[in-house]
Amino acid sequence: MFKDKTLLITGGTGSFGSTVLDRFVDSDIGEIRIFSRDEKKQEDLRLRHNSEKIRFYIGDVRDIDSVRPAIAGVDFIFHAAALKQVPSCEFFPMEAVKTNVLGTDNVLTAAIDAGVSRVVCLSTDKAVYPINAMGISKAMMEKVIGAKARDSGATRIAITRYGNVIGSRGSVIPLFMQQINDDKAITVTKPSMTRFMMTLEQSVDLVLYAFEHNSHGNIFVQKAPGAQLSTLTEAVAKLMNKPQASVTIIGKRHGEKDYEALLSVEELAHAEDLGGFFRVPQDQRSLNYNKFTIDGEQENSLSQEGYHSSNTEQLDVDAVCNLLRSTSALNF
Repeated sequence: MFKDKTLLITGGTGSFGSTVLDRFVDSDIGEIRIFSRDEKKQEDLRLRHNSEKIRFYIGDVRDIDSVRPAIAGVDFIFHAAALKQVPSCEFFPMEAVKTNVLGTDNVLTAAIDAGVSRVVCLSTDKAVYPINAMGISKAMMEKVIGAKARDSGATRIAITRYGNVIGSRGSVIPLFMQQINDDKAITVTKPSMTRFMMTLEQSVDLVLYAFEHNSHGNIFVQKAPGAQLSTLTEAVAKLMNKPQASVTIIGKRHGEKDYEALLSVEELAHAEDLGGFFRVPQDQRSLNYNKFTIDGEQENSLSQEGYHSSNTEQLDVDAVCNLLRSTSALNF
């Protein structure tokens, strides 16, 4: 479906954008556009790939006038631009709103105006039952996407939600590796915390699946295993031949939860199980609430807990080691 097409990646110099480039640059795609604020990272990507298929656009999703030229003539968009660090968003919540909420609205407005065929927006498990500013801004981003998708004409818009992406920028695993190399104690917030575990390559697979199967306003979730932080630290130490590495427990950071959810109880009641994925269709009900005084609504009660990192398949140390070895983002 990407043959001779033009793809735009917002936030394209990040971990996800770099992985997409690795996947697509030697394919039969026509053109890949990278849109971001960071000219140094763009130059690094330009030198790394040296491909005539790639074009770079400096701009900020907060500024719709810088977005529109990058979108003109585009067939598909991966919208990955976001503020993602939980602590920084806690201290600067309005910055998260400007990028994650208003920036997404700008991208979708420009995409609809330009007649883009399909848009997939990247969200996070922290948008489900959010307790921190980053998660709240992503939850609002999803509401903006849903509202836009109701009246987006020929432009089909979908959402993908991710758990913890191994080796991505800001991931805790490179920190653990550096601490072990420096003969320092591994700093763990809370050993019993669980997180979803997926590779950057799997995150691209989810987006491609959403592009192929999306319709207006759908949310796509890839089923993923989970692991406790204690298991993750033990696996990293084992792979680095330092099984006796010491661990220091520092307590939870601002806005952290014991586990993360990819689907709420309410979403899972409406979700379609597609094997390796869940699809949550857009709520198509109108604002005419009178009918609910007459007609009720049946729900599929698949779970009373939702789908979260503590009730999914749990990985042991050896399984985590195998997963860490499989990702190109880490050097094990």
